[in-house]
Amino acid sequence: MSFKIKWNPSPNFSVGRRKYDYQTESILAIVNHKTAGKFPGCLSWMCNPQAEASAHYLITRAGEIYQLVKDEDTSWHGGIVNKPNWNLYNSIRYNPNRYTIGIEHEDYDGDGEEGLTEIQYQASMWLHNQLIKKYNIPIDTEHIVGHYRIDSVNRPNCPGNAFPWDKLFTDLKGGTQVEQWKLDIIAKAKNMGIVSTDHNPDEPATKWFVLAVIINMIEKYILKIT
Repeated sequence: MSFKIKWNPSPNFSVGRRKYDYQTESILAIVNHKTAGKFPGCLSWMCNPQAEASAHYLITRAGEIYQLVKDEDTSWHGGIVNKPNWNLYNSIRYNPNRYTIGIEHEDYDGDGEEGLTEIQYQASMWLHNQLIKKYNIPIDTEHIVGHYRIDSVNRPNCPGNAFPWDKLFTDLKGGTQVEQWKLDIIAKAKNMGIVSTDHNPDEPATKWFVLAVIINMIEKYILKIT
């Protein structure tokens, strides 16, 4: 499966990736975030100069990927460093924005408790894979992190407890992505009211789930007709 990246430039960035000594800093890590609100408001806010904040990428709950800042430039996603728990941060690398790529994930209300939709997860994994290959980023918990590792005081829930860290690392290390036609079937079933939420198409169906779908179909269509 592949995704298209839509260019939606933000004015909130610094040109290049200069270190404190004005040499060029390398891209070393990916920082994952969740937005404080729904799309398109979250996109508009990160493109508003008054926000003084941005990210390189935004992934919506519909699986759309927007790029706001070029990889070679510095987006303003890391915010204030406050009691970090991250080995790549030190007194020399004092500004995490300079050597990271920030990915925002659309979140309904900012609590992150509903997690990612399946298509949003697939888009995020695809984007992670692209960046990992392009910049030779190691697949580990020091090079793919959440915002809470940079600011454990003000951003302890970013990107949220429901962010699928274990699944993401497993899939990035050799898992396979779900084919698009399977996701299309899930989306169609959801639109028809057969299922009420997103599901992983490759996840085995339990008996209760199969029965729940049958009951839902009978109540929604057969009983309504008779």
